[in-house]
Amino acid sequence: MKRKPENIVEEPMVAYQAALQTPIMAIIGNHYTNPSEFDLLNLARKGISKKSLTSLAKQISLTLEEIAGILHISERTLQRYAPTTLVKTEYADRAIELARLYERGIEVLGSAKAFNTWVRQPNQALNNEIPLNLLDTSIGFDMVLQILGRIEYGVFS
Repeated sequence: MKRKPENIVEEPMVAYQAALQTPIMAIIGNHYTNPSEFDLLNLARKGISKKSLTSLAKQISLTLEEIAGILHISERTLQRYAPTTLVKTEYADRAIELARLYERGIEVLGSAKAFNTWVRQPNQALNNEIPLNLLDTSIGFDMVLQILGRIEYGVFS
């Protein structure tokens, strides 16, 4: 009789889905299990709901004011939206970019807590700017991503 290895887990993967919530999944919900670039492109074109934005903000520990600043939308306008209101493509695009940045930061630094701490501290490689404060422009996003790449490869950053 053949014995089963003792280190095999037999529970279905769905039992672990809550633990696998990522910033991108906070935006897209349960529409896709593994979204492609085209899925994200179509989502940005369609727009994302205010509910998805607030879910993203909660997931990545940002305030409504911080999200509004990054998306270039007034906080008051964002507050007035109903939960099902779809925000315009330009805001949806930036929200997806923000979620992807956070996923990259978590991947490089090992945890959401570590990335949230790092993104709120002045960084010498960024001219002592706080990385979060640079996210109001696409150039700032690129700069933060470059620093994460440097950290990943062990370059002083």
